[in-house]
Amino acid sequence: MSHAVRRASELTLDEATVTALRAALRTTADEVVQAIIDEVPPYANALAGRMGSTIRRAVRTALGHYLDLASGQATGGDGGDAAYELGRGEVRDGRSMDALLSAYRVGARVAWRCLAAGAVPAGLPAADVAKFAELTFAYIDELSAASAAGHADELAARGRAHERLLEDLARDLLTGAGPDVLLASGQRAGWQPPVMLTAVLLPAAQARPAYRALDPRTLVLDDLPDATGVLLVPDADRSHLLRQLTDRAAVVGPARPWTRASASYARAVRARSLSPDIRDTEDHLPELVLSADVDAFADLRARALAPLRTLPAATARRLEETLRAWLLHQGRRDEAAAALFVHPQTVRYRMSQLRELFPDLASPDKVLELTLAVGLRAADAHADRPRPRPHTSRGMMGRSDGR
Repeated sequence: MSHAVRRASELTLDEATVTALRAALRTTADEVVQAIIDEVPPYANALAGRMGSTIRRAVRTALGHYLDLASGQATGGDGGDAAYELGRGEVRDGRSMDALLSAYRVGARVAWRCLAAGAVPAGLPAADVAKFAELTFAYIDELSAASAAGHADELAARGRAHERLLEDLARDLLTGAGPDVLLASGQRAGWQPPVMLTAVLLPAAQARPAYRALDPRTLVLDDLPDATGVLLVPDADRSHLLRQLTDRAAVVGPARPWTRASASYARAVRARSLSPDIRDTEDHLPELVLSADVDAFADLRARALAPLRTLPAATARRLEETLRAWLLHQGRRDEAAAALFVHPQTVRYRMSQLRELFPDLASPDKVLELTLAVGLRAADAHADRPRPRPHTSRGMMGRSDGR
């Protein structure tokens, strides 16, 4: 049993009092509405015209139900249902719960003043007047609580619906939908497109916590396969973004025009497949380029390094390592030797062997082909599939003079 119903059970209104109160119902409703217009600014214009008539009827209905309750003719349910729907409607009309609660407080005060003015002349005893007051405010409290629940539920439902629209937009972006589809999806979600988007790949459990620290326009998905989450960060300052993700197991793709966010996502996915240690894909462009087409890379290596296949495996591996160091250090023998931890004369001897195996080593085309073929470290290059690891170098084109 509700608090208002309990209060009503303690009150006995005779038929003459109820009749007098019902006679004042229309006037009371009008005074309540006018007081709300005068004292609660958000309703100053909302209660005009047809909307005002609708609200007046709703107030009369609520007061009528209240009198039914006071006279023992109702159990309290209908008023709460209507108040719940009123709370939901306030969200749709763009008003806060604070405004509605203010309206309830004003309404309770005016309704009590008007109803008491009708009840006392009708001969309601003083003790019952006090109970009548308690019932009035208990009833308003229950209506307020029901409206607050409706308001909160509508906000939550709208929040979930909006979140689903944003997730749909994120999926459209990741799958590379066309500009028209993306614009329509963004409009449905009420999302203002940025200039650029940067995809961030990270474990699903980290997606929402990381998202909360980023630009509010960031799109987030945390239900991708393999427990993977993705953030699409708008117009990010890259260095700042990387600092924000320092403690996350994140892979940051390149910034791309927002309609091409799928390209940023694809690069992040591929970088993660190359190495779990990659964080910033911009630091690993050579590895990403050389591993873009695994079969083509394997064919290139097989053709470019075919002369080495005639040698014992250990010898071929040493010569390939030397060729790589020589090319990446642009033919500077001392620097190549330092990189290989060998004497410069060893490099000179091995290069003489390589020149015999590759007579056209001075050809720019041959230098390019060999540079690409040995662009990954030898240990990776001999694996079944290239798995590049980070490396540093001063250049990619080699000198042909052996110095």
